[in-house]
Amino acid sequence: MLLRPRDSRNALIPAAGLRACCKFMGVTYEVEGKENIVKNSGCVVLINHQSMLDLIVLACLWPVMPNCTVISKKEIFYLQPFGLASWLWGTIFIDRMNVKGARSAVNKTGDTIRTRQARVLMFPEGTRNDKKELLPFKKGAFHLALASRCPIQPVAVCRYTFLGKQVFDNGHIKIRILPSISTEGYTPENMDKLIDEAYKVMSENVDAISESDACQINNNSSAKILK
Repeated sequence: MLLRPRDSRNALIPAAGLRACCKFMGVTYEVEGKENIVKNSGCVVLINHQSMLDLIVLACLWPVMPNCTVISKKEIFYLQPFGLASWLWGTIFIDRMNVKGARSAVNKTGDTIRTRQARVLMFPEGTRNDKKELLPFKKGAFHLALASRCPIQPVAVCRYTFLGKQVFDNGHIKIRILPSISTEGYTPENMDKLIDEAYKVMSENVDAISESDACQINNNSSAKILK
């Protein structure tokens, strides 16, 4: 596979490597709800944020959701060689300290989502959260969705109950792609209603899949990659 300048497909190789690492970590995974993936349009993909293991989630979503990219603070670009790799697979870097520049980047990214049918993967909680309830959602992802005039694609990831404070147990990660949420009729003035809708559906599904037997600690299971 040849590297292409700033192309999301450049991330498919490291994504495959991360999925392969699951076998050695004793972590299995599955992605359900692929029939809900937005077609013929870009979208803003919302994912609940828990730990560094979320990189595995991104590695699972990248091959099944074409044209994926992420937004990151510009400082990440200077963490080489990861920064260069991030640039190559199309990461959008913004200056969080420059409010005016950040807003301009949001508008530009909105145009990119709409014209290129791109999917921007974002963590609406804004920070890692290993608690039983989702943190309140930040507004940035929703401003981007409105700027792009494209739907929101919620994705629920089960809680990593197999992550102990001192022991890393075998475990299973269930990823559920949920039906899209239209942004039609929403404006910055009534955006809170859109946020509440996304929060409710994601919270309910995170609870549901986290309570399933498949996502509980499984010390006796052997590592197996689920296709």
